[in-house]
Amino acid sequence: MASPSEGTGFICDENGSVLPTVENFYKFCAERKLMGVKCKACGALLWPPRGICPKCFSYNVEWIEFKGRGKLLTYTIIHFPPSQFQALAPYAVGIMKLTEGPQLPGMIRNLKLEDLRIGMDLEVDFETTVPKEWPRWPRYFFKPAT
Repeated sequence: MASPSEGTGFICDENGSVLPTVENFYKFCAERKLMGVKCKACGALLWPPRGICPKCFSYNVEWIEFKGRGKLLTYTIIHFPPSQFQALAPYAVGIMKLTEGPQLPGMIRNLKLEDLRIGMDLEVDFETTVPKEWPRWPRYFFKPAT
């Protein structure tokens, strides 16, 4: 299991193990780590993280770090965003299938929108500065793989 840095405020159980919560997921993002959960009973890889496996219903799960690479499955271009994202419009959001299997949604950056292609190789990067307004957590995003 990945160990958090000192003083980062992870939510832990009585034994000091970092609990598989979405809040802890974003705390790992602040450390530039893309984390998920692996079921120790059936081997399923889970994202978003959760404390029970939806495949076999086991509570025996552990944190794992994903490589952060995969392929773009689908995307859309946002032209009329919520007020918090107006300065970014137009921008792309998509779903990336990680090489390990799980799929995750995210914003796609660092390319011209017309260069987006289904099946293109992407990698995860992090914006670790916490915004002053919602959403108040470190963010991950996708960019073309190098």
